[in-house]
Amino acid sequence: MLIPLPWWKGIKGKGKLYLDIKRGAPIITAMEEKEVEVKEPAQEKAPDESPKENLIPVFIMGKRFFVPESFTIITAMEYVGFQFKNAVGCREGFCGACATIYRLEGDYKLRTGLACQTVVEPNMYLAQIPFTPAVKAVYDISKLKPELVSIQRYYPEVFRCVACNSCTKACPQEIEVMDYIQAVKRGDLETAADLSFDCIMCGLCAVRCPAEMVQHNIALLARRLTGRYLLPRSHHLEERLAEQREGSYEKDIEELMGLSRKGLTKRYTERDLDFEVF
Repeated sequence: MLIPLPWWKGIKGKGKLYLDIKRGAPIITAMEEKEVEVKEPAQEKAPDESPKENLIPVFIMGKRFFVPESFTIITAMEYVGFQFKNAVGCREGFCGACATIYRLEGDYKLRTGLACQTVVEPNMYLAQIPFTPAVKAVYDISKLKPELVSIQRYYPEVFRCVACNSCTKACPQEIEVMDYIQAVKRGDLETAADLSFDCIMCGLCAVRCPAEMVQHNIALLARRLTGRYLLPRSHHLEERLAEQREGSYEKDIEELMGLSRKGLTKRYTERDLDFEVF
């Protein structure tokens, strides 16, 4: 039995096309003995010979994805479609906005790190902590004294520390967190400020603390008290602040604000430097 077909892909001609349905495979017949032109199959593209990076499985928020093995956690998440509208900042390990907890295959330990610095590993289970809930005390620094009582007033939980060192192990900056907490408990605020100077406020120490204290906020108060009362004053800073109060730069600022973008660029590139640019 032959039935007419309206068209057939790959065949060009004016005659009608028919399909023989008696047999197992379709048979195309061109009627009226018209010439039928069959298109040449498209040539296959040459295979991409560039090296392919090995993909490994990781579990992000409980779902498995395959990502390049050299990627950091942030780049791996973007690779599979995650879009970061917050919880990401400098991407260089300084802002602390990409705190992450994860476990590795065959290891019971709960690990911590920054997503912009930590490279993915096979079968890694991870979850991001864009913000660590932490009450931040409100105070007037000018009314406080650089003494232990100032810390005790706003963060009394510091004395719950059991010196377990979980905070230090969790710190992606490798700061001796437990040591500066012990310094705070002794009233040695200057040492606490020095030891915590590189803190990026990611909050991972507070996540792991069994005493439920907020180490990074405690250290922040210690640094503020140290900077205001214990360290020598900068004469250069005092002179510059006095100049600003006297309006010494008002005329220069108004001139800059009146420049076009091109003028600002020219002024910037032609500025005098007192140091060598490499």
